[in-house]
Amino acid sequence: MEVLVLASGSSGNAYVVRSGRTSLLVDVGVSALQVRRRLDAFGLGPEGIDAVLLTHEHSDHVRGLDVFLRRHRAAPVWATRGTWSCIQVRSHGGGELESGKSLRVGELHVTPVKTSHDAAEPVAYVFDDGRHCAAVCTDTGKFTTLLQQRLQGCEILLLETNHDKDMLRHGPYPWSLKQRIDSNTGHLSNHQSREAVEYLQSSLLKAVVGLHLSAENNCPTLVRETLQEVVNDSIPVAAVTRNEMLRVTLDGNGACLEPHDIPENV
Repeated sequence: MEVLVLASGSSGNAYVVRSGRTSLLVDVGVSALQVRRRLDAFGLGPEGIDAVLLTHEHSDHVRGLDVFLRRHRAAPVWATRGTWSCIQVRSHGGGELESGKSLRVGELHVTPVKTSHDAAEPVAYVFDDGRHCAAVCTDTGKFTTLLQQRLQGCEILLLETNHDKDMLRHGPYPWSLKQRIDSNTGHLSNHQSREAVEYLQSSLLKAVVGLHLSAENNCPTLVRETLQEVVNDSIPVAAVTRNEMLRVTLDGNGACLEPHDIPENV
């Protein structure tokens, strides 16, 4: 199993989860052209995507979806009923998802898990191919008991680390936006994510990746230091900014994290 972080942050989000011959695209928050070029950088074309999964309807997660579907109609789209009610695109195939009800796509079982965010019906995802398990969880203001239960035992944990509370408090954002970000329906802080990783830590955990970092209210070094405090030194920890990509690969020896530069002209 491997996870490709194509884009992460408030300017756009897109991830690919792969196992065997199955490749699933989670969110299309950057342009279709960017998705294609970033997939190319990993040796995977859009035609290799078996399905698209949406976490929620905010623009930094669906911005490129309409054009992507017009160019690649074969890709079915799966999302919750609430998310479907807020977007104006239609796909050939796919359908509605419900938190806790698993879907099989090729070699992957996909389980959506409800998150706490100011969107219609947002979810995180847990992926299981029968040998390995990975989770992608961003855009939630709190790490709920449900998330604790569903993400337990994952080997790859990709988790939101949006902001440092002190940087947010003293940063340039207007007070109303600061309140939204720091609310129970906003975004996870470094401290909240640290507590989540500490709770989820087990002998199965092989890699932790911080996602959706705020460019104004966080820094990757701080994220890595905060998360590394609660995991074994043998477990690699990364923090992906909007100017980076990352490949996370699981094998019998653990996890390998390979940073990638964003292709030029993207």
